[in-house]
Amino acid sequence: MKDNIKSGKLAGVLIKELKVWKDKPDLKQDVEPGLFAEILRDDDEMLKRFGQSNFTTAPRGTIKAFHWHKDQDDLWFFANSKVGVVLYDRRDDSPTKGQTEVIYSGVDDYKLILIPQGVVHGYKVIGDETNILIYHVTKAYNPKNPDEERVDPFDSEINFDWDSLK
Repeated sequence: MKDNIKSGKLAGVLIKELKVWKDKPDLKQDVEPGLFAEILRDDDEMLKRFGQSNFTTAPRGTIKAFHWHKDQDDLWFFANSKVGVVLYDRRDDSPTKGQTEVIYSGVDDYKLILIPQGVVHGYKVIGDETNILIYHVTKAYNPKNPDEERVDPFDSEINFDWDSLK
């Protein structure tokens, strides 16, 4: 595994710390320079197979939770703002069954997060800006047979305190 890819607390979760390169200032323009980062590479060994890429937005305070997949992995990249990602392991065969993991990501803390099939996941936007989530999945969406199981954000089994995310 590459040095910038680490295992999460939950079995099978991987977190890629992204290296960010800042653009050189353009002295002819009075603007802040931008930046560049590689999100996902074919040699990262994080994407078992390509299914689909997507993006979604959510304003400050939004909770997008919870759901999980039977047949696909998700790879999440938060392009701006700050978020708290909440993962809960419901997999019967997992050594981390019943455990919760919180991963902070977003502006100035760019990460790619691999969420394995069977792990319940969601997030809350805690930054001031509307968040942009770019995500890749290992299986294309099928509207006739969606691979998505919903769980209430305030589910008593998970019992997560969303106000704890700061």
